[in-house]
Amino acid sequence: MRTDLKMGRGKIAAQVAHAAVSASDETRKLKPIWYKQWIEQGQKKIIVRTSSLAILYMKEAQARNLGITAKLIRDRGLTQLPPGTVTALGLGPAPNNELDRITSDMKLL
Repeated sequence: MRTDLKMGRGKIAAQVAHAAVSASDETRKLKPIWYKQWIEQGQKKIIVRTSSLAILYMKEAQARNLGITAKLIRDRGLTQLPPGTVTALGLGPAPNNELDRITSDMKLL
């Protein structure tokens, strides 16, 4: 989640939800075993933050190189942000050790 955009709490919650739904839906299609395990284990979600769009792009590339779903979220621009603003990156679901390779250097939101 980008913190440099100064979004309100509700906007942040909506963007995080968009990221989780988008990434999980794609994983359901591409890696159904990972998706099924995630569902059975309680649908764990961890939200980390960055103040850099460049870092989101870098994390997206890392995930794709590891075969992990990575979905950039772009805002529609109906409320607080200009259309197309990248707000978040949804990753996975994937095994914890694989996600940690991408996000372990990031702080919780």
